[in-house]
Amino acid sequence: MSEEYVEQRSISGALLGVVAVALLAALGGLVWCYGLQNHLAAAEQKIVAADQKNAELTEKLEATNARLRATSETLGQSVGVAQKQIEMRTQSIIAQQKVATAKLEEEAAKNSKQIGAVSTDVASVKTDVGGVKTDVATTKSDLEATKTQLNRVVGDAGVMSGLIATNHDELEVLKHKGDRNYLEFTLQKGAKPTLLSTIKLQLKKADEKHSRYTLNVSSDDRTIEKKDKGLDEPVQFYNGKDPVLYELVVNVIEKNKVSGYLSTPKNGAKATATQ
Repeated sequence: MSEEYVEQRSISGALLGVVAVALLAALGGLVWCYGLQNHLAAAEQKIVAADQKNAELTEKLEATNARLRATSETLGQSVGVAQKQIEMRTQSIIAQQKVATAKLEEEAAKNSKQIGAVSTDVASVKTDVGGVKTDVATTKSDLEATKTQLNRVVGDAGVMSGLIATNHDELEVLKHKGDRNYLEFTLQKGAKPTLLSTIKLQLKKADEKHSRYTLNVSSDDRTIEKKDKGLDEPVQFYNGKDPVLYELVVNVIEKNKVSGYLSTPKNGAKATATQ
């Protein structure tokens, strides 16, 4: 074979190789394009399905938003009503608290006044108690002084009398001593006889200017005239089955009236006075 022929065959083989490679490449490209087309179709289907789902979700979302808006409006109205009710209730409670506070303040003021009045009363009572203690002490002192002033004198019957009281305070001292019974009296001129113990006394005359008086003493069914007796003078007489000494003293002489006391023994008749 000639070299030219060999060279042509080599070129032909190379061309065939190139053509074969080109064919294989074209075939591969076709296969790749087909596969890619299938992938794109599947992707488009997925995209379409996703769009549908998105549309459905959008519709659901819009419906949910609508419900939420309606619910929100309803809740807003309910909240507004509830808030108004709460505000009204709060105002009512505040008003009640103000009324209760005012009452408490008024009661506190009254209690304060009452406490002040009670404190004043207590202070007054304390003062009064202190005054009473002072008065008691003064009375005791007066009684002691009165005891020293009481006199023993001889009566009109010539008998030494007991202690003589010249006023009511001194008479109270004698009563507290308890040695005899003492009965006070007041006699009015022209009046019926006054019963004292077991005797009767009747005033006949009262001379205020000269401090003298005259009276009748009715004792043991007999009447004795005690004439022209003086102020604070012991007038004595005996009375009873077993005669005991009675004694009367006039401390006050006024116009047509005298006052004094009757003294009887403790073992004598009980002291009574009737008009």
